[in-house]
Amino acid sequence: MPVPVIEVRDLRKTYRDGWLGRKRVEALRGVTLSVQRGEIFGLLGPNGAGKTTLIKVLLGIVRKTGGDVSLLGRSAGDRTSRSKVGYLPEGHRLPRHLTGNTALEYYGGLSGLSAGEVKRRRDELLATVGLAEWGDTGVKKYSKGMLQRLGLAQAMLHDPDLLVLDEPTDGVDPVGRSEIRDVLKRLKSQGKTVFLNSHLLQEIELVCDRVAILVKGEMRKCGDVSELTVGNSSEADFIVEGDPSAVRNALAGRTLSAWKATGTRVEFSVRIAGQPELDACIDALRSAGISLHEVSRRRLTLEEAFMQLVREKPDAKSATDLPVLEVVE
Repeated sequence: MPVPVIEVRDLRKTYRDGWLGRKRVEALRGVTLSVQRGEIFGLLGPNGAGKTTLIKVLLGIVRKTGGDVSLLGRSAGDRTSRSKVGYLPEGHRLPRHLTGNTALEYYGGLSGLSAGEVKRRRDELLATVGLAEWGDTGVKKYSKGMLQRLGLAQAMLHDPDLLVLDEPTDGVDPVGRSEIRDVLKRLKSQGKTVFLNSHLLQEIELVCDRVAILVKGEMRKCGDVSELTVGNSSEADFIVEGDPSAVRNALAGRTLSAWKATGTRVEFSVRIAGQPELDACIDALRSAGISLHEVSRRRLTLEEAFMQLVREKPDAKSATDLPVLEVVE
């Protein structure tokens, strides 16, 4: 089996705050996930869920309290693995005296690249992120979206195996977001791995292979986008052929949210608790001699599936019941 690019097992992080550090803030509570090479993996969660803490632990910026974390086959924080990571932090800042070109030279130097290497790569990178004509312009004249594009260019500058992007499309207009999605897909086609944190659920749904939803420091769900959107749906749509009264009798006791009968063609939606209940509906209709033309689970948007999971009551008091984690950091 190939070694995961990111592997997290039972990760826990507890901050201490207040007088003599007596107050405990559980930022991460037994988080487990893995990211495979060539995936675009999305991390979702409300404010205070522990997403930024998880990223900082992965990069070795924050020490874990317990559990195991590996990055590119090495322990989190290892310099060898970290040198193969491109990172775009949320709300990154650039010295205002720099231009697009000199900013890349500055960050390239931090990544161990020579000035010649940076100059060979920067024009192509700026063109890739839509800043081809802005290399000689001071970053103080850049819009927020342009700064995000430049931040993405610096994250890709040293040709990393893994990109960790924290809110990469923040402040970027719709055209720019589409272009950034194309860049991420191109990176995937090159075998790169992208770990993406974003509040824009539509962006995640369009570009990610798998997602994890973090709520109050706990992993609520992790899987393919299709699994999260279909698996959480509470309704199924049917088109059947038969006597409408026989259809209703077969579904007695079930909640119908839509109904349309045209002769013997009946279209309806029924609320279900899960796959076993859907199977029971199909069995009941077949036993009544009803012919099934179409049956489909209604697909939720990722936002709807996300809200369902976030609204579930947690088992115990945790991170967002306490002070906001980012302030503690």
